[in-house]
Amino acid sequence: MPSQRRELVRSRTAQPCLLQATNSPSTPTTAGDHVPLPAQHPSMEVNHQSPPPTSPTPTTDGDNSCRMEVTDMAIDGLTLLICLCGLVGNGVVLWLLGFRIRRNPITVYILNLAVADFTFLLFMVTSSLLYLIDNASCSTVGVLKYMRWLFLLSLFSYNMGLYLLTAISIERCVSILCSSIHRPKHLSVVVCALLWALSIAVLAAVTSLCLLYDHERCRMALISMYVLNFLVFAPSMVISSTILIIKVQCSSQQRQPKRLYIVIFLTVLFFLLFALPLSIWNFLQQFSYTSVPSQVVFLLACINSSINPFIYFLVGSCWRHCSLVSLQVAFRRVFEELEDNTACSQDTTMDTLTPAC
Repeated sequence: MPSQRRELVRSRTAQPCLLQATNSPSTPTTAGDHVPLPAQHPSMEVNHQSPPPTSPTPTTDGDNSCRMEVTDMAIDGLTLLICLCGLVGNGVVLWLLGFRIRRNPITVYILNLAVADFTFLLFMVTSSLLYLIDNASCSTVGVLKYMRWLFLLSLFSYNMGLYLLTAISIERCVSILCSSIHRPKHLSVVVCALLWALSIAVLAAVTSLCLLYDHERCRMALISMYVLNFLVFAPSMVISSTILIIKVQCSSQQRQPKRLYIVIFLTVLFFLLFALPLSIWNFLQQFSYTSVPSQVVFLLACINSSINPFIYFLVGSCWRHCSLVSLQVAFRRVFEELEDNTACSQDTTMDTLTPAC
């Protein structure tokens, strides 16, 4: 096949456990022994019976193994363009929320979410560039040298984005359902610190099992990580955000921070549509079942990490009057609305929280 060499390289760079496995005699494996990590390109399964990559040789008319794949390069180029736009957008979010807008509980979460998205997009920019270089040349040394660790970095930042969205949804849902409960002043900072620690612990566990032990333990570590995402974080995020938007729409209180809750709902919705397929794809890959090209799911994940700044701006600027305002004013309309609502709610009674429907 024209892209057989590149597919072999991609399959090996997606397997962190191959760093350890290459030092021991290889044995034939079955389809169930494949242990892929996030991979950006198709055909990422391990094939121990395949010969190691050899040095490039001049091609003949019948040998087109080094031929450039136009489709792959087009998708990689589109992914690179979207990631660059996302890096700019998340950089603006980091600047505004970090230096220009007053800090409050929700901006702490959004700031950390922007850091996670920025990190993921940075990984995708680097990997897309490496794959473009690999596609345009016959050398695989650079790709093999860096891609394994870049995959682990993407895994870390991707999980962190899921954890933060879950925390945002639950925190806002609890605050509107149990408004009489006193909220600790630095709760957001503590929760974000714990989530970063959890994400680092998950990454360390997966990395150690995949690099130091056999394929089966690596495979079980990855499956356990995805089960944690699917059974704990994703359902909690969906349920809490659904309750939140329903409660706000049915509430008789007129000063609810609806812009903020619409942002949370849209962010969760786009995560389910664009980012969750990456987890599903990688989970099914542990059982050697993939029906969608990996390039597609990674492109969707890049869209999810890039779209959040545009959601903040559109909700902040197109509310009621649909007038275009500056980025700073739009962000203040969304995120400082929480402070205004909190100040006004101190003068209201508990009866105003009773739902009207």
